[in-house]
Amino acid sequence: MNLEHFWLPFTSNNNFKRLSKPRIINRAEGMYYYTIHGDKILDAHGGLWCCNAGHNRKEIVEAIQKQASELDFVPSYQMSHPGTFLLSNKLVNLLSNNLKYAFFTNSGSEAVETALKISLAYWELLGRKNKKIIIGRDRAFHGTSFGGMSVGNLMTTKQQFNRFLPDVVHLSHTHNLEKNAFSKGQPLNGLELADELTEIINKHGSENIAAVILEPISGTGGVLIPPIGYLERIKKICTENDILLIFDEVITGFGRLGKPFAIDYFGIEPDLLCLAKGLTSGTSPMGATMIHKSIYDLFMDLNGVELWHGYTYSGHPLSCAAALATLEVYEKENLLNINKEILDYWEQGLHSLKGTKHIVDIRNIGLLGAIELEQTEKNPIRRAVETFEKMFHEENCYVRLTGGNILTMAPPLIINKEEIDKIVSSLETVLNSID
Repeated sequence: MNLEHFWLPFTSNNNFKRLSKPRIINRAEGMYYYTIHGDKILDAHGGLWCCNAGHNRKEIVEAIQKQASELDFVPSYQMSHPGTFLLSNKLVNLLSNNLKYAFFTNSGSEAVETALKISLAYWELLGRKNKKIIIGRDRAFHGTSFGGMSVGNLMTTKQQFNRFLPDVVHLSHTHNLEKNAFSKGQPLNGLELADELTEIINKHGSENIAAVILEPISGTGGVLIPPIGYLERIKKICTENDILLIFDEVITGFGRLGKPFAIDYFGIEPDLLCLAKGLTSGTSPMGATMIHKSIYDLFMDLNGVELWHGYTYSGHPLSCAAALATLEVYEKENLLNINKEILDYWEQGLHSLKGTKHIVDIRNIGLLGAIELEQTEKNPIRRAVETFEKMFHEENCYVRLTGGNILTMAPPLIINKEEIDKIVSSLETVLNSID
């Protein structure tokens, strides 16, 4: 197979294309990937945080096939198809709050971009044109559009580019190894970091700030879990200062925390909610921005086109079919409310690795987990890279390398105890084998 002409994203292409057994997958089922070399790989990362229902679910595959045989494509500009309305109704019912309207996109990046544009347009419509500043957070990842990169602040994704949105300010991240290492669930320390938002408001003026955007859990940043009470205080400050709150639940949505959404887990209602990944269990590209009724109603007072924004494939028929079938699987198997026994077993399994060579922190919440490794002096990420490669090629287990020296895990919600044991034992074996 000639590997030359595909430029892999977020990959050292030179290294990948020189591998004796490149990581090329040609089949998947349930919890497993199968490579072209005949290896069976336990997927401990749900693809890319997205295959929540597991791989190659018959119900979802058949729904996509049926839709493809009936309607391949119709634009959502001045027309649509039944799937967009059925899916938006399903999502609204699943949320059961004031997020009553869905704007469909093709990815989490586009869902974020949509939320940012709506938040700015909202204040324009109200005649409050000074409200332009958007507040993000350090070590956040909100996709790879210029908007998402601007409000995110994961430097590895920004270092090659030097053109970003103006009027963006960042809160500090909440990760504190000294005080919170080896926390189970939310850390106890760090609530006071939310007060930095008040300091930013005092400096710039609430009359100039449009929105705050946060991931409830910073996934790509390394599964950074907010301290107890932090998100609740952020919400309170936003409400008191007339600032919109955007939650990016591209990773945490659809059961990842053991509840349908992080907003259910934390009991917070944002003004805009970004979804993707688990929406179709990774089977078809799709995202959605859920919009508070009060925001939508303001736009509906306009004559003509209310929002000059959209995408060719917004609400694509195949993606809608995939999402509808995925939501049916979640409902039928109650996957969005994960059994506490499995969550506890996952937590206990990960934290049993405390004391293993090179580990400086273990973090978990819901079916998310991260292991942070001690950096080496000459090559800070060497151990993490070596662990990732050995896990895949020697232990037949896929975990993700992110944030430099961090390994993250987000297995499909169908995982069982034996598979958790496999992930934990493989990590122990590999970490004890490297210098």
